[in-house]
Amino acid sequence: METPRGEVTLLLDRLSDGDRSPEDELMPRVYLELHRIAGARLRNERAAHTLQATALVHEAYVKLCGAGDIVWQNRIHFYRVAARLMRHILVDYARKRNSEKNNFGAPAIRLEDAIAISEDGSAVALDIDEMLDRLALVSPRQAQIVEMRFFAGLTEEEIASALGLSIRTIRRDWLMARAWLHGQLKRT
Repeated sequence: METPRGEVTLLLDRLSDGDRSPEDELMPRVYLELHRIAGARLRNERAAHTLQATALVHEAYVKLCGAGDIVWQNRIHFYRVAARLMRHILVDYARKRNSEKNNFGAPAIRLEDAIAISEDGSAVALDIDEMLDRLALVSPRQAQIVEMRFFAGLTEEEIASALGLSIRTIRRDWLMARAWLHGQLKRT
């Protein structure tokens, strides 16, 4: 476990200052955690998904390093942004797949099923993405919690640590966000 101003954070500080040289040094230090996040996210995808965890990590990493205007606070901030970016990559992938395949008349489904993108339900990923954007307007913190839990595979303890909140607050916000999302799914 890294100290608050450990190696990864120091490399991120250099990137924030516009120094591109730490990019190659950073990758081996963050790769396993990024791969864990990608694997957790892809575990809910359809079995024959063509995007693999390694490819998702590499695509996200290239975009993370290319985002020169981000001032990295610490490694937890880096992983939160990486998880959000992976979510957007998967949603973009689903949009592309959905545009290639007309998917009309999708049945109503439960939240747990909706979060997992199935082979015939890539449109659901787009609905979840839109719902999270709407939830962020109502409660940005709840949207972050949903995103970190489902799209990054973080535990309640990890989310509490990342957001500087109690586990009890995370659980309460999670239940409220889940109820809100269920209500949104019933409307679609």
